[in-house]
Amino acid sequence: MKNWIEFPHREGETSRQAHCDLPPGTYERELGREGFFGPATHMYHAHPPTGWSDWDGPLRPRAFDLARLTATEASPFLAPDILYNSHVRMRFWHAPQHMDHLVRNADGDDLLFVHTGTAALYCDYGHLDIAAGDYVLLPRGTMWRIDQAQQFTALLIEATNSAYRLPDKGMLGPHAIFDPAMLDVPRIDDVFRAQATEDEWKVRIKRRGQISTVTFPFNPLDAKGWKGNLSAVRINVRDIRPLMSHRYHLPPSAHTTFVADRFVVCTFAPRLFETDPGALKVPFFHDNLDYDEVLFYHAGDFFSRDNIHPGMMSFHPCGFTHGPHPKALTRAFEQPKAATDEYAVMIDTRDTLEIGTGAASVEWAGYVNSWMGT
Repeated sequence: MKNWIEFPHREGETSRQAHCDLPPGTYERELGREGFFGPATHMYHAHPPTGWSDWDGPLRPRAFDLARLTATEASPFLAPDILYNSHVRMRFWHAPQHMDHLVRNADGDDLLFVHTGTAALYCDYGHLDIAAGDYVLLPRGTMWRIDQAQQFTALLIEATNSAYRLPDKGMLGPHAIFDPAMLDVPRIDDVFRAQATEDEWKVRIKRRGQISTVTFPFNPLDAKGWKGNLSAVRINVRDIRPLMSHRYHLPPSAHTTFVADRFVVCTFAPRLFETDPGALKVPFFHDNLDYDEVLFYHAGDFFSRDNIHPGMMSFHPCGFTHGPHPKALTRAFEQPKAATDEYAVMIDTRDTLEIGTGAASVEWAGYVNSWMGT
């Protein structure tokens, strides 16, 4: 337990309940530590905290149109870097129809988020058909490949030198958000057995970012069976049942799907809007003082953002306030629809992210100015 300096205090015009019943004519801004889990203060401003008129310098909100990355890469290890640090690496992969080799990541667990298309995945544990909206968790050291891929693109999220776990759901109980029984595992079925030929296969192994190739005179995906509690697993975003509160706008951390040592992966799925007339119905302005925030937009209507379409990614580094775009702010307390209609993946990282070559090549340079609208 950290011995935070805590002294709850109210000064001037405030709301007694965060994100609800704001003083007339004010805009709320949350300054929070430890990604919504630590001490926090709520400021009440006369102007929107993102109402800047100019911006100069390297620190800024960024956006990348990953849909413009169209080159097919034979291996996921060749997919272009998007954002990375020493604990997480994100790539965007256009897969070939067939992989003629196996891969094994010795640097950390791989989490594949399938953005478009379908494929058959073969790995140590068996065969699994995967499709758009699937999270596929491949533990560190797993051999795998995909085959029969159709228009397959995926966001690859490597937990470098770490492992993925499920979040602590606390008083909600272990079956909230999704029941662990919803996690599908590969099967040693007839399709898997048929691919275990005696032909030569190569395995490309990534360790410390370098690739080594091991050749086998047979297909090493030849397991006859397995038992244990370590496996590749799959869950689709449609199987996620988001937490909802009709009287309070929940923080992004309430939608955590996977956790690693220095970052978390959250899923925004369709949910009912808050119905209390005094409750915020858009994300609140916040300074996430310890984390960089990344959002990958998968499908639907991204109600808090303007000019964002599926396949784009936004990046809000630690150091400045971010929140809804101006048009979304006009609907802060009243929405035209009963529910959200979006699927998005959020990655919050405790350590500063660097921009990879893939992201730099498809950046929307005007994103920083998109808050200047009315």
